[in-house]
Amino acid sequence: MADAEHFDVLIVGAGISGLSAAWHLKTERPGTTFVALEREASFGGTWLTHKFPGIRSDSDLYTFGFRFKPWVGPPIATAAEIQAYLGEMVEENDLGSHLRFGITVETADWSSETSLWTLRTRSGDGEVKHFTAAFLWMAQGYFKHRKGFMPEWPGMDRFKGPIAHTEEWDESIDYAGKRVALIGSGATAATVIPVMAQTAAQVTMVQRSPTWFYPAPNSNETADMLRELKVDEAWVHEITRRKINFDQDVTVRRCVEEPDAVAAELTEAVKSLLPEGFDMKHFTPSYRPWKQRLAFVPNGDMFEAIREGKAGVVTGEIESFTETGLAMKDGSHVDADIIVAATGFHLCVMGDIAFAIDGKPLDWSDTVTWRGMMFTGVPNLVWVFGYLRASWTLRADMVSAFVCRLLDHMEARGAASVAPALRPEDHNMPLSSWIDTEDFNANYILRGQHALPKRGDKREWQHSQDYWREKDEFPALDLDDRALVYSGPKTGAIAAE
Repeated sequence: MADAEHFDVLIVGAGISGLSAAWHLKTERPGTTFVALEREASFGGTWLTHKFPGIRSDSDLYTFGFRFKPWVGPPIATAAEIQAYLGEMVEENDLGSHLRFGITVETADWSSETSLWTLRTRSGDGEVKHFTAAFLWMAQGYFKHRKGFMPEWPGMDRFKGPIAHTEEWDESIDYAGKRVALIGSGATAATVIPVMAQTAAQVTMVQRSPTWFYPAPNSNETADMLRELKVDEAWVHEITRRKINFDQDVTVRRCVEEPDAVAAELTEAVKSLLPEGFDMKHFTPSYRPWKQRLAFVPNGDMFEAIREGKAGVVTGEIESFTETGLAMKDGSHVDADIIVAATGFHLCVMGDIAFAIDGKPLDWSDTVTWRGMMFTGVPNLVWVFGYLRASWTLRADMVSAFVCRLLDHMEARGAASVAPALRPEDHNMPLSSWIDTEDFNANYILRGQHALPKRGDKREWQHSQDYWREKDEFPALDLDDRALVYSGPKTGAIAAE
């Protein structure tokens, strides 16, 4: 397209994944032209769009932060602290000129004739602009930032007070001195409750079923010890990061191999922070630990609010909304002036962009993933999808390093494009959903599986959740594997022998 602006690489999204991509390109491939297009008014993704009370990380910043920029604050950080960290990274590496804000990508079309992606975008004032790129890097995250998942209950129109969703939080809502019913029991609920409880008359967490929580101090003994020894912050970051990853790997494996023991430990940790005689049915889930995300509670602050009588828990199904709160199916009633839904989010597959390959609309569920980042029949595209049981950024950084290596390899081969393709030995391979829901069954995954790519029964055709293996596998991935089919500008397909 004659009026299109062209880049070697175009990144969609300027959250933590997009910033990782930008840093790696600038550092590892100097001379590559690239831009990151971001729909929001600034960088940060989740840490920019989430506005609900107490917004903080639910992963430690030693592993959620970048491997190349030391984290020096508490392990669990507020959104403001994370934004400041990201801002420092952008400024220190002079990435600002590569970031463009307020631009929504509407369509992305691949042409085999030109070996280019063409993107149609729209800015906030309605201006339509086109970009072309040889390589497309999808780093837009995995959920709809401005639209939360809100179940429908009878009588919602009868409730006299405000009904709010944490994903769409209105900062003008005044909950001071009010009774708040918060529906949901995941990491978001654990974040919101202790903050609201400081000024609300009462906060009641209404949950259909319990969640596993892990309360612990918001500090890290390894980092604290290394700092006492005057170890350089870069080494503090690296050693602490390795120790946390090692410990998390052990915990995840224990959750599979000895779930009852882990469940007993988690239950006891929570029980020790609650009032004497508290009914532990509210914190005893029916599923094994880590089958859904394990919610970290720094300093046990949510349980402190319960212990002090500022917060409470109701477990059961909602029958309907009433004028003054929630009628439960067991006949009880939760009185409320404000109802807050912390009920999760909608999965967003590839930014809800309309993709096409040579004019044919692309249905991602018709593709098979290669290593959870590339897809059969889709050339020159990588999607960053991080870990569900470890920090997202761990995988984002690994994918970034892989893409730079892949681009170097394509350049050395004189290849204009590369796309995964099933090998002859893969054609009868059984296919299933993107994530094994017997292993991880978070509701947002269950709701969105139909739109996601498929996975095979071989490791290379899956999105692995095993950081401990992938950290060694990714740098050693064979770029001449027959699953990667290269095409040159003149020679056509040049699949590896």
